[in-house]
Amino acid sequence: MEVRIQSIHFDASEQLQVFIQKKVAKLEKYYDDIKKVEVSLKVVKPETAENKEAGVKVIVPSGDFYASKICDTFEEAIDLSVEAIEKQLVKYKEKQRSK
Repeated sequence: MEVRIQSIHFDASEQLQVFIQKKVAKLEKYYDDIKKVEVSLKVVKPETAENKEAGVKVIVPSGDFYASKICDTFEEAIDLSVEAIEKQLVKYKEKQRSK
């Protein structure tokens, strides 16, 4: 599984990148055939309390799943986005099984 991290208008710290890799790796528990994960991070203007946006796109052979959250920290936004993707993958897998 390939992981691409894109930070728009800033450089993501090594620590943040490691955190993202760890979180995204857990998605493989929910679906085996994940081809690629694209994570985009950006700071939303104006500078308010909740201005860190994280979008997570998971690409599988038969489609894409996407979740985006805006929180106080990138870690929190990644957490919530990955959780949302997990739910989507579980739902998708159940649909596949029932066919």
